[in-house]
Amino acid sequence: MALQTISESLYVGLCLEVGTSQQVAIRREVTDIAEILQNKVTGTCYNIHFMLSGSRREGFRFEDSDFDDMLWPTNHPVLWDFSQAQFYNTHRDKVILCDSSESPPGFTLLWLPLEEASRIVLSACVIINGALYISSAKYREGNIMGSDEVHGPCTSGTRGSVEFDRAYCFVSEFWPPSASSWRDRCHSWPPPSVVYDIIRSGCHFVAIGHKLGNHTDNEWRISFSQAEQKLVYAMNHTQFLTYALLKMFVKKINYGLSEEEKLLCSYHIKTAVLWAIQQNATHNWCPQNLLAGFWVCFKLLLKWVYEGVCPNFFIPENNMFLNKVYGEAQRQLFTQLYSLYEKSIAFLLHVPPISPYIMNVLCNPRLSVCTDESSLISEVRLDAELFDEIYIQSLPLDNLNSCMEYFHTVEQLITSSLTQCQIIMLQSQIATILQCSAFILHDMYTTTSGGNKHVYIADKLSCYMLKLAAKFGFVSDMLYIAMYFYKTLRHRQALSIIEMTKVKLAQPGLMYMQHVDPEKYTEAVGGRSWSIKMRYAVAQDITLRNNIFFINELTLEQQSSSLNEMAHIYIPTFILLHMLEFLCCKQIDPRRAQGALDDLQVLVQHDQEVLVPVTFRDISCEILGICQQMTGNHQAALYSYEQSLRQDPHNRIHNATRHRIQDLH
Repeated sequence: MALQTISESLYVGLCLEVGTSQQVAIRREVTDIAEILQNKVTGTCYNIHFMLSGSRREGFRFEDSDFDDMLWPTNHPVLWDFSQAQFYNTHRDKVILCDSSESPPGFTLLWLPLEEASRIVLSACVIINGALYISSAKYREGNIMGSDEVHGPCTSGTRGSVEFDRAYCFVSEFWPPSASSWRDRCHSWPPPSVVYDIIRSGCHFVAIGHKLGNHTDNEWRISFSQAEQKLVYAMNHTQFLTYALLKMFVKKINYGLSEEEKLLCSYHIKTAVLWAIQQNATHNWCPQNLLAGFWVCFKLLLKWVYEGVCPNFFIPENNMFLNKVYGEAQRQLFTQLYSLYEKSIAFLLHVPPISPYIMNVLCNPRLSVCTDESSLISEVRLDAELFDEIYIQSLPLDNLNSCMEYFHTVEQLITSSLTQCQIIMLQSQIATILQCSAFILHDMYTTTSGGNKHVYIADKLSCYMLKLAAKFGFVSDMLYIAMYFYKTLRHRQALSIIEMTKVKLAQPGLMYMQHVDPEKYTEAVGGRSWSIKMRYAVAQDITLRNNIFFINELTLEQQSSSLNEMAHIYIPTFILLHMLEFLCCKQIDPRRAQGALDDLQVLVQHDQEVLVPVTFRDISCEILGICQQMTGNHQAALYSYEQSLRQDPHNRIHNATRHRIQDLH
């Protein structure tokens, strides 16, 4: 009975650390609709599809979770048999054929039978036995940008403080013949509908060869990332949390090791969980049996390490321990894992996030644990989860045409079968599309020789779009109207919007970047729809896309950020509010301008990471310096710029900062 109670306590702890089923569902649903929206446009306009993969796609939000994604051309389909070419227009689609005759299980060569392809594909080709093949090594290296590096099959880098791995790959809409046995194994799990969905979705090919194969630099690994994502979605929440617990365990045993020294990885863990669920080793995956499920997976992993064989879930003949877990390293790993196994549950006490939940039961043997999720997470925390997920989604709005394409796609999607959080996600994206369109339209007609009439019409349309966006978006989206009025020299109108925004931002129940008074928020909008909450009680930081210049005073920073491979600059809402008030009052009300500057200085120098997140202190100090320089206080401005350089370079504006310092000197 004590083990059941410990399992229940662990379940609760993991829900609080990893997320309840509601939180995980929100993360997945928002990501899914964002991906559908993006691919409908990029597939039509650019013949490119994109997929977020890895732990973030599965629904995890660990602090060290990086962004893994896959990118592939839609006009280069991969076939397993040339007869499958009948399903394609070979004038438009340049087909690729698999040649697995000389490759180990799970790998293949990609042959161009017609020797026709895009420039980047042709540049990665090599000749093997007189035929043209796509080299995985050359294709991977050909897609490296800027300071990015090769990491396995991916290019790896950072954008601000966010790490990412991107795999440039190819796709086949057909299920691999070498994985045909997988379908026959699916008797009890996953459900038939999931099996059908996985098989009809095909697979991908990522740019890395088998280290012991005959064509290491030219082979491609068959990737089942999409299938695995669907399988993780098909897990119940206890199974998902068991997977999470095993990931925490592996992170613990890998702590302090270099990449070369780490023998176990998350992919081995995922494989063990999938095999354990499918083999029905634990008949009842429920909170009371979470520990039992963990031990089943752990013992399976221990068996694999002992044998030196980790069978791929889809192609068991592909041993994923080959060339990694063998010899002395294998023996040491087995010894380490077996010693943990002998300690039984005690070794979990050394996994920091969950040890308190085990100790809680050990110290209180008669403790009763409630695993009802509705008692674990409040409405406020669930709302914060949703609005945070919505905020991090971003569309590549490059020009007016792309804005219109996305707008029309949202129109189509909004009438389809969607969940409530997906509808709110699209509502937020409509606001973003309208805001970007307004500024792009303004620049189009002020930088060309269009007549006054056209400029007037464009301005009216821009104003209308921005006001409409404010009805769809967050409270903070009012500042885009203020920026536009300032940009078009309507300072008094901008100040009117700033005053309205101040009132809204001063509400006691406001949720700002997850900072909120739960009681006052609930009192203000508790039980209301997400749409109303977003419009009246939620503010987010301001995102400036670096391909659109919003106000002249920040053009230098946007250019610096863009040259350093960033697509956006992120500005804390209250920082931008005070900046705009200062800029608008500088000519018409000097006393009020000084008050705005004083408020800005207090916020930058004394905020305790409530209104100014530490990641955005670079731009916050920069903005303070810009305003101080405009008043002629060069000494204060120099100090602010130097402070900006000392911060985490999240926005990558350091080139602009150095340029401003040089101008001061």
